[in-house]
Amino acid sequence: MKPSDYPVHVAADAGGDTDARLPTQLSPEEFRVLASVGVSRAVLPGEELFRRGEDAQSMFLVDTGEIRLCFDDGLADKLLGPGQYFGELAVFIGRHQRFARAVAETPGVLYEITQQAFESLVGQEPAHMARFMRRSFAYLVAGEHQLVQSLRRRNEDLLQTLDTLRQTRSELTVAQQLVRSDDLTGLANRRGLYRYLDELAHQPLAGSRLALLLVDIDHFKLINDRSGHLAGDSALRAVAEEVRRMAGPLELPCRLGGDEFALVLRVADRGELANRALGLLAGVRCLRLPSLGESRLSVSVGGAFCADPGGWAAWYSEADRALYAAKRQGGDAWRLDE
Repeated sequence: MKPSDYPVHVAADAGGDTDARLPTQLSPEEFRVLASVGVSRAVLPGEELFRRGEDAQSMFLVDTGEIRLCFDDGLADKLLGPGQYFGELAVFIGRHQRFARAVAETPGVLYEITQQAFESLVGQEPAHMARFMRRSFAYLVAGEHQLVQSLRRRNEDLLQTLDTLRQTRSELTVAQQLVRSDDLTGLANRRGLYRYLDELAHQPLAGSRLALLLVDIDHFKLINDRSGHLAGDSALRAVAEEVRRMAGPLELPCRLGGDEFALVLRVADRGELANRALGLLAGVRCLRLPSLGESRLSVSVGGAFCADPGGWAAWYSEADRALYAAKRQGGDAWRLDE
């Protein structure tokens, strides 16, 4: 097909206005003028005309067939047919990187126009080229505006997604904390203890020794029987606070269950371990709970150094023997497993 044979794809309206054309639809005269300096090129389905990011050197007119422009980044493809053009920035501003990938959708014929050929037309057909360029620039500006709006929406969606992820992560962290914490006292539970023990291998002791204190409230069953379970809960929370107060930044206070607590400590020697245990005993003796009336709280404490190799079962067994030795002496005391 010669440029002069180009058919009218979109008819003018009654007033002769051709603005009803698609934004990239050329009038027959525009097509004829542009194609007159172009090189005809046959294409087959799937043939790639250019890739995104490739240096642009020419624009194209679609004579027959269809061309698909793929923009990626979540933007919709564009399908161009006879009488339409694409890649015009290459002849307007010279070399630049393509914004899309162009692929032949069907067999067809294109006209390829270089920047040099286009510039020759600007001098030969200034009126036609002025109208063409004015309409093209308006289309490009509208396209950029649409792209900005699309990117803004995507950015807003991304920010919303990030907020959702942060909230989900926060909720997951809270959920994990709840799973590892005792509901009544807020101390670590057995899950939290085992997680802490798993992480010990990655935490150097830096000259200190690992030690374990097991803590039982003396005569706790009598507290529940005489004053009720609410008073018992109050006693548990009060003792838990004393256990928490004795723990350092890298140490773990936990409630193992019932009225049994544990403290995993880092101490320099036996003397420091004794001071920590005695400080806990004294702190509990000073507690005054209205729900207990004149009754006073006390605890029994058993201690052991956590030998390596060993493990929780061995450490617990040693500290438990010391704890029951303290209880046999009437409580309100501490003993170290020798």
